[in-house]
Amino acid sequence: MKTQKYCLALDLKEDPRLIAEYKGYHEEVWPEIIKSIKDSGISLLDIYCFGNRMFMIIEANEDFSFEKKATMDANNPKVQEWEELMWKFQQALPGAKSGEKWVLMEKIFELK
Repeated sequence: MKTQKYCLALDLKEDPRLIAEYKGYHEEVWPEIIKSIKDSGISLLDIYCFGNRMFMIIEANEDFSFEKKATMDANNPKVQEWEELMWKFQQALPGAKSGEKWVLMEKIFELK
């Protein structure tokens, strides 16, 4: 099965206390969130942080789509609760659409 790879970016609010709290939540992500990620077709999801800038790398199966994931998330009250909680720590990147959190990055190079 072919995998798809995506990289997304997001900023945290520039507050060391909030950044530390956000990282703490990601040491023990709620099991319902892990299940929703896997159920959407994502097989790998890594988040990296530098200061308040974050990058997320996703590998997903060929059936995965952000639209399908958004629909699943919208119908999952626990995911909605998690997203609302996380927004306390997050801020949109400059140029993001209204209400947009993680922004899909354009791949410009691949070492082969």
